[in-house]
Amino acid sequence: MPLLDVSVFDNNLNAMGLVSEELLRKHHVLPLFKRGGRLFVGTSDPTHSLDEIKFHTNLVVEPILVDEDQIRRTLEQWQSKQDTLGSALGGDDEGMGELDVAMGDEEGGTSDSGVDAKGDDTPVVKFVNKVLVDAIRKGASDIHFEPYEDDYRVRLRIDGLLKNVAKAPVKLNQRIAARLKVMAQLDIAEKRVPQDGRIKLNLSKTKQIDFRVSTLPTLFGEKVVLRILDGSAAKLGIDKLGYEPAQQKLFLDAIHKPYGMVLVTGPTGSGKTVSLYTALGILNDETRNISTAEDPVEIRLPGVNQVQQNVKRGMTFAAALRSFLRQDPDIIMVGEIRDLETAEIAIKAAQTGHMVLSTLHTNDAPQTIARLMNMGIAPYNITSSVTLVIAQRLARRLCNNCKRPVELPANALLAEGFTQAQLDAGIKLFEPVGCDECTEGYKGRTGLYQVMPMTDEISTIVLAGGNALQIAEAAQLAGVNDLRQSALIKAAAGVTGLAEINRVTKD
Repeated sequence: MPLLDVSVFDNNLNAMGLVSEELLRKHHVLPLFKRGGRLFVGTSDPTHSLDEIKFHTNLVVEPILVDEDQIRRTLEQWQSKQDTLGSALGGDDEGMGELDVAMGDEEGGTSDSGVDAKGDDTPVVKFVNKVLVDAIRKGASDIHFEPYEDDYRVRLRIDGLLKNVAKAPVKLNQRIAARLKVMAQLDIAEKRVPQDGRIKLNLSKTKQIDFRVSTLPTLFGEKVVLRILDGSAAKLGIDKLGYEPAQQKLFLDAIHKPYGMVLVTGPTGSGKTVSLYTALGILNDETRNISTAEDPVEIRLPGVNQVQQNVKRGMTFAAALRSFLRQDPDIIMVGEIRDLETAEIAIKAAQTGHMVLSTLHTNDAPQTIARLMNMGIAPYNITSSVTLVIAQRLARRLCNNCKRPVELPANALLAEGFTQAQLDAGIKLFEPVGCDECTEGYKGRTGLYQVMPMTDEISTIVLAGGNALQIAEAAQLAGVNDLRQSALIKAAAGVTGLAEINRVTKD
């Protein structure tokens, strides 16, 4: 096979942006040009498998033999050029210079099912695409595009915390916002009021990611926040959520009852939606009719009748619940109980032979019961319908590759909440370090849970008009760990660190 002289392209390798820098280095290849659905790739080894590149580009990959040294030199020159482009765009963070995430041609553009990642190939479009794809690769949950008077920054929320990843010239803030609004099919001319939309990004024929888009007019331009709606989160399975064995059994027993109410509580971003979707995934089969009322519908579930709340058109949670009860339901999920009307209908459904799943915003499980009473729900209706309350938080997992043991004196451990019995049994704590495989010593997140069943003792307190403190004391006597105790168990097991559980569980 004759060697191709790459110099004939005169450094105009427009197909380079179709393959990520990571794959270029891994396979030591040179994307040369694209014709229709075929990508011609320079390689020094014609026997080398290019299946990974085929998968990521969704193109037929055709190898062309190129001298190995020429591939290396061309890759170095191209990387240098991308670094220069990144500097011109104001990106100081590593990797943000690689703007050519994908290249559009006569086959690119927008499909009926969403916006193609190839898109247009202007610098702003490529910058936006790069940020979106990087966010997906890094496992981010949210992307913040933020204009300021003398600055424009992009931040990703990874494992619950925001992190700066890129900057762009302030003069581009309107163009970046306009691009995102076009992708979300929003009104680009309207810049004075908030707008909400959705983006469906096609990464390949089989891989799609949805983004929930929110715009907000600020003093220096429109801030745009994207929530990444990764459907795979709903398919993790209960074993991946971090429940202790006894907690998991309580959860499974409760949702498999023919009727009743299971409530999940916690602040925004504590994983309540994933918990509810996990329950629905377990219960979803052809023998059950499942309906959900959500605001918004974050993850689409085949086999589940999902309803989007639309207050302007009268489709409130309460209205949806009333309709569900006329639809022969087995299981009902309400995104959140926000008012007395919704609470009363949900409780009625739980009392009349339906399993109801929902959420509230409270700090712990006992306060959830108190919140229902404060709403005006009669105590006997609470005790006859609520079967389980789960309070939860998300804590970052320590990276198993780099975490290191840390020793603390006994008095310090006791002050943190460990018991003398735990100290006598031996506690080995770890702390984050940081390595190439993680983010500052952490990798992923785990759940911390307080799983409180409606015991006879708690029911008696509720019927007597007791408060959250009395309910909490009864739960402790029944062996229910509060959030802090569950967090200490995770720290003692080396799953997370003391500093992290203090961040999410200490008032």
